[in-house]
Amino acid sequence: MASILTDENFEKEINGSKKPVLVDFFATWCEPCAVLAPVLEKIADELSGQFILLKANLDDIPLTAQKFNVDRIPTVVIFKDGKPISGFVGVRAEKEIKEWLEKMIKENNESVISDEQEKIEQMIKEYDDYARKNGFMLNPDRKKVENIIRGSLKNEKKYGKKYCPCRRVTGNLKEDSKIICPCVYHLEELEKDGKCFCGLFVK
Repeated sequence: MASILTDENFEKEINGSKKPVLVDFFATWCEPCAVLAPVLEKIADELSGQFILLKANLDDIPLTAQKFNVDRIPTVVIFKDGKPISGFVGVRAEKEIKEWLEKMIKENNESVISDEQEKIEQMIKEYDDYARKNGFMLNPDRKKVENIIRGSLKNEKKYGKKYCPCRRVTGNLKEDSKIICPCVYHLEELEKDGKCFCGLFVK
């Protein structure tokens, strides 16, 4: 069952989601809305986890409806990063809606991948500059470097810090601060082994 939106919780619910958010603006007295609702819910089940379906009763959400110029129902709007990017008014065939949604989801996924790759490229540059200034180098194995950085980014998403993916996060903030990449151990490991533990830096 899709969550119901209000003027009070609307922005909180749609902002910050990495997945597309589909909002079904409806009213309980609207017959076409009653026809469309199960179609959207069926598609949400079939594309489970790929987008978020939320419902907004027009009678209970006047300020938001006015903000997004929703004056006819049913109106379906898809949001990305809290902003409307596409939508339609009225009842449409299930196949047409599903194809439209799949296109939106694909474009969103490509955008997320592009954003992640941009972060990876920036971190590679920063780590390369850091290594050169300190007399060693970034591992020439580009694939290995990208995998290590992806692990750090996952840790940042999970824990809030770019912890080295090759070391255990304990939950002790003081101790864990030592393994924020580049960790406090990497210089000693480079001197001793010619590379750091995870292989990001090499002599």
